[in-house]
Amino acid sequence: MTRWATARGDLHWANLTTPLRNLDREGWGTAPEGFDVATLYAYTLLQPDVAARVREAFPTLASPAGLAAEATVRAQLPQTVARGDNLALKGQLRNWSEELRSR
Repeated sequence: MTRWATARGDLHWANLTTPLRNLDREGWGTAPEGFDVATLYAYTLLQPDVAARVREAFPTLASPAGLAAEATVRAQLPQTVARGDNLALKGQLRNWSEELRSR
């Protein structure tokens, strides 16, 4: 069963600052547990070393809840590609789908 939790809804590197601050909270609400971490992970797919660090730092991604969150984020991102955003992620999203199916 997927657990729902409070989520920021749009956590990615452009919404984080140094020192660590979280900007742009327009997507605030509820989502599958781990949704924000899965979103952050998605935006690291072009940098495998950073993606590995995100997975290591957030063990939620290795849980059943994390799998549900990743699948949800993976299902949502193609709409941004269709709008012309995140075009560089298009190939990585296919690879991510295969990886998710193998779990």
